Amino acid sequence: MENLTVKKYKLKRVETAAVYKIDYEKELNTAQLEAVVQKEGSILVIAGAGSGKTKTLTYRVARLIEDGINPKNILLLTFTKKAAQEMLSRAAIVLDSRCEQVAGGTFHSFANVILRKYASLLELQNNFTITDRADSEDIVNHIRSNIIEKQEKRIPKKGTILDIYSKAVNKNMPSDEVIASEYKQFEHCTDKINEIICEYNNYKRKNSILDYDDLLLYFRTLLESNPQVRKTLSNQYKYIMVDEYQDTNTIQAQIIKLLASEHNNVMAVGDDSQSIYSFRGANFKNILDFPSVFPDTKIIKLEQNYRSSQNILALANEILLKAKEKYTKTLYSTIEFPQKPVLISANDMKTEAEFIAQRVLELSEEENIPLNDICVLARSARMTYNLEIELAKRNIPFKKFGGMKFIEAAHVKDIIAHLRVILNPSDVISYMRILLLLDGIGTQSANKLLPVLAEGNIQDKKLPVKNPEAVLRLNQLINTNQKDIFNPKKVVQSVINYYEPILKDRYDDYTKREKDLEHFMALSEKYTSLEDFLSDLALEPPDTSVTDIEEGANKDEYLTLSTIHSSKGLEWKAVFIIGAVDGRFPSLYSFNSSEELDEELRLMYVAVTRAKTHLAITYPIDMFDYSTNMVLSKPSRFLDGIGQDILEKWVIEE
Repeated sequence: MENLTVKKYKLKRVETAAVYKIDYEKELNTAQLEAVVQKEGSILVIAGAGSGKTKTLTYRVARLIEDGINPKNILLLTFTKKAAQEMLSRAAIVLDSRCEQVAGGTFHSFANVILRKYASLLELQNNFTITDRADSEDIVNHIRSNIIEKQEKRIPKKGTILDIYSKAVNKNMPSDEVIASEYKQFEHCTDKINEIICEYNNYKRKNSILDYDDLLLYFRTLLESNPQVRKTLSNQYKYIMVDEYQDTNTIQAQIIKLLASEHNNVMAVGDDSQSIYSFRGANFKNILDFPSVFPDTKIIKLEQNYRSSQNILALANEILLKAKEKYTKTLYSTIEFPQKPVLISANDMKTEAEFIAQRVLELSEEENIPLNDICVLARSARMTYNLEIELAKRNIPFKKFGGMKFIEAAHVKDIIAHLRVILNPSDVISYMRILLLLDGIGTQSANKLLPVLAEGNIQDKKLPVKNPEAVLRLNQLINTNQKDIFNPKKVVQSVINYYEPILKDRYDDYTKREKDLEHFMALSEKYTSLEDFLSDLALEPPDTSVTDIEEGANKDEYLTLSTIHSSKGLEWKAVFIIGAVDGRFPSLYSFNSSEELDEELRLMYVAVTRAKTHLAITYPIDMFDYSTNMVLSKPSRFLDGIGQDILEKWVIEE
């Protein structure tokens, strides 16, 4: 029998191109597509304003899942719960419900989930309580009252102490340094503040309590001190994405590095040019240093803007050229609009406010731009005070974000209450407010005093209070100023002089509030009657009683007033940037620090890129700064050297 040769066979997989449900090339531009298809390694996506950052993250989640990645191996960290939910919901619509199984949320919510699981490793109970701000302040106040003697003066109040502690945590720096740099008025009691903070932390641990900042601190400690847990979590979350990376603080950046220790598959998405939250602890260096923290990082730039006209982006690009530290990028758009951004000079702040109010009405009534699509942005909330009064006069409804309305600030309300009593001693509500500002007078004492005060001649009477001298001083203030009601400036100055000791006693941040009173003083100079001044200030707030600007107008329609910090991520068709005078924007306080000056510049970039088609930047030629005794008259240095072909120059004429 012949020997047979037996052939051996083996199977070979037939490789086929992946078939995707989503046509990524159709849905995304070239740069977005490049970011979405990157699967392994560290990736830094520099997403310029309005460049489709959310869409890019959404489609990358879908692409990873289409590539066979288990949704439970993907982690999406954002700065709001709403942002994470929106991205994952959109991804589910684009692909399918698997996208909703992705682990997504804020750093703090994710830390909470992990800490509950591994609490015992940190000697925590897994049913630990998370305190909110009010609860934390109550704990601090309890500890403060046990440590601070009643006779001790100028010790910060509970909220300020908690602010110092929180900034120390988020900026990863000793509380001594925070006090020295931001709370100099309390350097004399640094040891007492540190003692309170120490006892606060002991109290929390003893009672199994974590505050908002502790969630990050304990999470980092867990990852650093437990190699096996770190390895387990890193292998669990093999693909990490972080939104708004420029807003991360030092601890959050460290947490990302630890979580990615087994793979370095991290996509950080953000815009270095929109890093404007250093006061909250955000570390601008995180996004700049990402390529060195994660070697072999691929940098992808999203530069096509889908929000603004090319004319507005031309200005934004010119502003960015002045930044000292940045990722170079050039925003561009296919949106064409003939009108260029304009820089408008006004004689003073009153003229500036009147012009903006007039222009808002023109845009609304003549160019049919809804009030909801118009916004006035300011470097600080106080910059819109004049405008608020002007808008109320013209019955233009508005809402203010990122700061308290002028007459709603407690210290301003106190001043107004004094003025109202001077004008009308029968104003019981205002009288009650100013009596309660006096030491040793509570509600019961004030109620007993009111009928006595109404009778007059209180000098000869025995007053039913422990502190009659304070009541007599107040009564003298009222009587003395009643003869000067046609000189509001004089009356306001007198009231402010009387009120300043109260201000310093009641508010730890009195130095900031003093500037508001200086501004209030400046407002009063425009009037010849105290009654007229108070009438203008007392107009019904438009956001609680909206007045139609024209027949048939939508009663929910309103103009937006906002600080620039509160406007990030939002957009309007027409934007005004008010008070762009050098010394206010950028602030005088930033002049000696290149880092702070660069952040002010980024703030201007954020403001400019909120506008879709109409952009006007205004500044008063004559602005007196009461805190520095300087006249500020030049437009922001960030606009220096920009030609008429990019930024037209206008002057307001009577």
